[in-house]
Amino acid sequence: MRAATFIFFILLCQAVGLLGARWTAPEIAGWYRGLRKPAFNPPSWIFGPVWTLLYVLMAIAAWRVTQLPASMARTIALALFAIQLALNLFWTWIFFRCHRIAAALIELVFLWLAIAATTVGFAILDPLAAWLMAPYLAWTAFATLLNAAIRRLNN
Repeated sequence: MRAATFIFFILLCQAVGLLGARWTAPEIAGWYRGLRKPAFNPPSWIFGPVWTLLYVLMAIAAWRVTQLPASMARTIALALFAIQLALNLFWTWIFFRCHRIAAALIELVFLWLAIAATTVGFAILDPLAAWLMAPYLAWTAFATLLNAAIRRLNN
């Protein structure tokens, strides 16, 4: 059962990443390349490896929490995890598929708050799970700054 749950979370998180990549890839060569970007914008090739790693880390974090005894705190933390994962996917849709840079920025703020709440919820239950979420929280903060800069430059 432990292995099946672990595999489930790995597959779930990677599926979110793959679906997002399907929405993103067609937009890179045209729409995204045509946007003005800040000097601190990373090269496009970096996003795939970073997100793959972040999805693995968050899957491990969620899996660790599922291995703890059932409790209201665990239920809330896992519900927050599901919410942030859905918001993660939704940002890709808004930004890359809909080309709504300002709306994506607003959504990113809610995503960051959901990740922070998930991280706090995980910290109460399993500090290591919270630390596994920390790079994702940091990357999303960076993504928020990047999204804001792209919005400013392409107003």
